Amino acid sequence: MDQQFVAGFLFEAVKVAILLASPMLMAGLIAGVLVSIFQATTQINEMTLVFIPKMLAVALAFLIFFPWMLQVFIGFSQELFMNLHFYAK
Repeated sequence: MDQQFVAGFLFEAVKVAILLASPMLMAGLIAGVLVSIFQATTQINEMTLVFIPKMLAVALAFLIFFPWMLQVFIGFSQELFMNLHFYAK
């Protein structure tokens, strides 16, 4: 294994991790912005009001995107195990 191979493998692993985390992070971001806009317009300055909508949005995004996330993860794992003999060298 040379440095280029390790760097390429690390790049693919980070890319898959970002792909798997991005739907839930975006849902949490959007929910947080919407609740913040609601708080700004109504002048409700409760710090704990943001947590429940964010948790619900992240859970909903996880349920919606789970089949796609599972396919991405299975594809990465299959590629990893199919090329295992290259990693052992």
